[in-house]
Amino acid sequence: MDLNTLRRLPLTYSEVGATAGTLPSGYHHLDLTAPIGRGRKRFEEAGEAVLRWGMHRGAGMGVRVEADSEVAAVDTVALVRVGLMSAPCRVVYVVSEPDRRGFAYGTLTGNPESGEELFSVRYDPADDTVYGQIRAFSRPATWWTKAGGPVGRLGQRIMARRYLRAV
Repeated sequence: MDLNTLRRLPLTYSEVGATAGTLPSGYHHLDLTAPIGRGRKRFEEAGEAVLRWGMHRGAGMGVRVEADSEVAAVDTVALVRVGLMSAPCRVVYVVSEPDRRGFAYGTLTGNPESGEELFSVRYDPADDTVYGQIRAFSRPATWWTKAGGPVGRLGQRIMARRYLRAV
């Protein structure tokens, strides 16, 4: 599947932007936050890395990202590959605040899951700590992810931890 094809695909869920607030019912939820360093400089570096797909590219396990923009922006499409699995996505919003940076993407037709995932970093000026966060809601979109049940959710949690370590 090429990026031109992805631009024409619809999102596979209706709760667009829900990772910014209350996660919708009817989905598996994931919300992981971990300290990733200290200081404003670390925050700026981590924020830049997240917006340039650094959480994905640094995760290992054969993760590859092909996107139509070097920097995540609304409507950027990406094909995230993990081994033989392909996960087409579209950026649905970008976070660009003084103490928070990141983006969320939603699943497109052909993704083995249906839902949304937020990748962000946050700086806490009170104690100078930088936090990484992965927040998602998803449910199986293919017969094989339905059959995988808890194994798929475990895989998502493992990847989320790897994303946090990558940034």
